[in-house]
Amino acid sequence: MLNLPTGRAICYSGYREGQSPDSRVYPSREEILEDLLMLQPHWRLLRLYDCSLHAQRVLEVIREEGLNFQVMLGAYLGAEMNNFGCPWGGQYSEAQLEASIAENEAEVGRLIELANANPELVFAVAVGNEATVDWTDHYVPVPRMIEHVRRVKRSVKQPVTFCENYVPWWHKLKDLVAELDFISLHSYPVWEYKHIHEALNYTRENYLSVAQLYPDKPVVITEAGWATNSNGRGIEPHNTSEDLQAVYLRDLLAWTDGEGILCFVFEAFDEPWKGSPDPLEPEKHWGLYKVSRQAKQAMLDWA
Repeated sequence: MLNLPTGRAICYSGYREGQSPDSRVYPSREEILEDLLMLQPHWRLLRLYDCSLHAQRVLEVIREEGLNFQVMLGAYLGAEMNNFGCPWGGQYSEAQLEASIAENEAEVGRLIELANANPELVFAVAVGNEATVDWTDHYVPVPRMIEHVRRVKRSVKQPVTFCENYVPWWHKLKDLVAELDFISLHSYPVWEYKHIHEALNYTRENYLSVAQLYPDKPVVITEAGWATNSNGRGIEPHNTSEDLQAVYLRDLLAWTDGEGILCFVFEAFDEPWKGSPDPLEPEKHWGLYKVSRQAKQAMLDWA
């Protein structure tokens, strides 16, 4: 039996203005502590996306400050193959792909090292994020995903998963499922032009479409959320607001709590480094807090 922890869960990336994983300018320990003290009253489980200095500092702060968090630790995997179906890139030179493959090997090594060094904090590990879906710009072929997962499973005691949009689980990832301890899926009704009155049912359908396909494999929702701004790129601006985010969050958590489904809300804080330079780029606006750390309506409703 897989014994995953229970409790409210949220995705955490602490990057502020002028910081990003791309520039390798990371939040300080003091900034991370400020964030975690804000989150601690409401959330017990955190999802981290890579094994950079940011993740190392998060684990150090939790341990040294005695904070009541457990962590799903992730490895970020870059492109290992060109994806000509990606609308915003996904094409690289052979030299770039070779460098990315080497970095993926190193990142998986860091995942193993951090998981083994923090067994009391890291309750599960995720080998990659949205790396097999048709539109990804960091495509990793399924056979290579299986190799990465097998390497991790040989080396850590924690349950191992891979985080992906719900669609690839239907067909493309069937061979990978056999290697995993549990399935992790993402659901974003607002990206698929669903209105708020359709949203929860759509997420429920996404979840059940995978859970019913693999009845013997636990399924976790590792991303579900609602954007609060959009410039129209992929999301209709009228379908984003703090009020809509608050409604979706309330409905989502009422359902997942009631069904005993582990669900990571996406996400804790807005991330200004993401997407295009347009300040209304929707990729930047999924946080329950603004980048200034001002609470949005969803969190004010909890106050």
